[in-house]
Amino acid sequence: MAEGLLCFVRLDDPPDVRYETVGRPVCPDDELLLVDEDGNPVRDGEVGELLVRGPYTLRGYYGVPEYNARTFTPDGFYRSGDLMRRHPSGNYIVEGRKKDLINRGGEKISAEEVENLILSHPAVLNVACVPMPDPVLGERMCAFVILRERGTMTLDELVAFLAEKGLARFKLPERLELVDDFPLSKFGKVAKNILSEMAAAQAQTGAGSAPTETGVQRPR
Repeated sequence: MAEGLLCFVRLDDPPDVRYETVGRPVCPDDELLLVDEDGNPVRDGEVGELLVRGPYTLRGYYGVPEYNARTFTPDGFYRSGDLMRRHPSGNYIVEGRKKDLINRGGEKISAEEVENLILSHPAVLNVACVPMPDPVLGERMCAFVILRERGTMTLDELVAFLAEKGLARFKLPERLELVDDFPLSKFGKVAKNILSEMAAAQAQTGAGSAPTETGVQRPR
């Protein structure tokens, strides 16, 4: 991250640790905390937001005191927004971004986890999973998918593929939108807020599963 912390695996780490983790801090003076939504430390192996403080991690952004009050703890830890868990080796595994969680009836779903599995489908070129509003559960997941040339996919096929990969049922997408491209932010990143608005609009209009339509939704 540009704000500071550097992590690396070591040459003497076992292969599985080198393949599965992002390593551990380069400096012994780096302090890392993984905390839950209430700021309480999580147990080893559990996912939490990374808070970091150290000799080369910034203490604040210039000229934005209100933003700094939200982004740093009173004792100087930077709230990274990254979700991580600590591996038994002492190294760390990235699980996604805090702002990229979908809250389905209290169950938190990492969009990145689901996206990585969908990307392994041979028909998929790119994917973005976003929340769409739901009056009962608060949010449900919609998968926006760009297919490869001559690729085809239905929601049922996608769900079956992910179930075979071992994805928990509550994490399965409940709507599929097939698109030609993604809207981008001014920084060139996928504008997931726009995709969420599109999913909500499509759900309200009741787009069906006809081949000429993009919206397909599983029954509730």
